[in-house]
Amino acid sequence: MRILFLAELADPRVGSWSRLTFDLAGALQAQGHECLVVGAVRSEEEAGESEVMGVPVTNLVSDYPVRWRAWRSLHNPVIDAPLAALLERFRPDVVHAHGLHTHLGYHALTQAREAGAAVVLTAHDVMTFCYQKLTCFHGGEEARGQEHDVVARASKCIPCQRLRFRPGRNARIRSVLERDVHRVTAVSNALAEVLRANRVPVHATVHNGLALRDRLPTEEAVRSLRERVGAGDRPLLAMGGRLHTQKGVGKLLEMLALLAPRHPDLGLLVMGRREVYDAEFAGQARALGVDARVVPTGWLEGDDLPTAYAAADVFVTPSICFDTFGMVNLEAMEHSKPVVATTFGGSAEVVEHGVTGFIANPYDVEGFAAHLDRLLTDRSMARSMGEAGRARLNDRFTLGHMVEGFLDQYDRALAAAGRS
Repeated sequence: MRILFLAELADPRVGSWSRLTFDLAGALQAQGHECLVVGAVRSEEEAGESEVMGVPVTNLVSDYPVRWRAWRSLHNPVIDAPLAALLERFRPDVVHAHGLHTHLGYHALTQAREAGAAVVLTAHDVMTFCYQKLTCFHGGEEARGQEHDVVARASKCIPCQRLRFRPGRNARIRSVLERDVHRVTAVSNALAEVLRANRVPVHATVHNGLALRDRLPTEEAVRSLRERVGAGDRPLLAMGGRLHTQKGVGKLLEMLALLAPRHPDLGLLVMGRREVYDAEFAGQARALGVDARVVPTGWLEGDDLPTAYAAADVFVTPSICFDTFGMVNLEAMEHSKPVVATTFGGSAEVVEHGVTGFIANPYDVEGFAAHLDRLLTDRSMARSMGEAGRARLNDRFTLGHMVEGFLDQYDRALAAAGRS
C-alpha cells in the first residue's frame, strides 16, 4: 500500500502529532508499505526532499501572515500545483491527513480525493471548528470550570477572534470533510464528542500510541540528571511539554504552594523551554513563595527527556484548555509513574481514575492538590498506581495498537472509495 501523509509540521521534534505521524509511517514502512510525508515550510531553502526518522519527506513552500489563516487554510493556492505533481508521481492508495490548519489547507483533501486516493483525516485537536484550543467552554474561574458549552457560534467566536473571525469557515470545512474524506478519526472519544457536537463527522476513535523504548534510564542516569538540574534527592512533581497558561502551569504553582507546608522538601520539575518559564511564570512562583522549589530543566532532548520522566515521583497534567489526549501521560506511564491529570479532554481515557492515578478539575486547586498529596504521602499507593499505568499502556496504548487501528481505517476508506 502507498500512503501519503499530510503533516503540516514535518518535524517530529515539534508537536506530539507530528512525532506520531513519523512513528506511524516508520512502523508501516517496516511492514512493507511505501510512505511519504508532505509538510510545509516558509522558505525555498528549507523546501524539497529529505528523510526524517527513515521516512521520505517532501516539504512544500507557503509563506503568508498567519493572521489570515482562517482564510488561507481553507484553500491555499500556492500548494495546489506542487501537491498535484506529488499526487501524480506517488499515486497513493491512501492519503492520511494529520495537520492542515495553516499552510497545506483543507483543499488538499479535495485534491487527494480527485486524484483517486482513499482519504483519511485524523483530528488531533479542535481546530476544525475552533480557531485555537477551545479555552472558553468550561466557564473559567468564574464557573470553576463546571460549564460544558462546547458548541462554536458567532456570539462566542467573534469577541474571541475579532477581525480574524471568518464567516462561513466552519461550514466550509464540514462540507469538505463530508464530500472528500472517506474516514474521519479522532484521537480520543472526548474529542469525537465535541467534534460531533459541532456537526463535524467522526467515524471512529483511534487512540494515540507510544513507541516504547528498548531500555529505560538507569538509576545512575536518574541520579546524574537530578544533580545536574539541581533537584537533589527531594520528592518531585513533574510536568512537561509546551509551557502555557492554558496548560495549567499557573494552577500547578498554586497547588505547589498549598502542598509546601505538608511536604517541606517538595520540588516541581518543569520540563519545557526555560525562556518561556522565566518570562511567563517565574514571577508568579516568586509571588507564591515557591520559586526555590521549581526546577526548570529547559528543553530536553535525547536521553535527557526519558530520564527526567524517570526522575519524577508523580506526573501532573493540569491543563485548563481542552487537552485532546495528552501524550505526556503515556510517556510518564512508560516509566511507571502515577499521573494526576485534567478532567478537560481525553486524559480520562488514558489515566484510569483511582487505578493508575487520578482525574481532577484544575480549577479546584484544593481538590487537585489533595490527590497529589495522597500520592506523595503514600509511596506504596504511588508505586502500585505507576505499575498499573505501565500495564495499561502495554495493553491499550502502544504504537502497535495505533498502527492496527489505522490499518483498519485505511481498509474502510478504500472500500468507501471503491478501491477495495
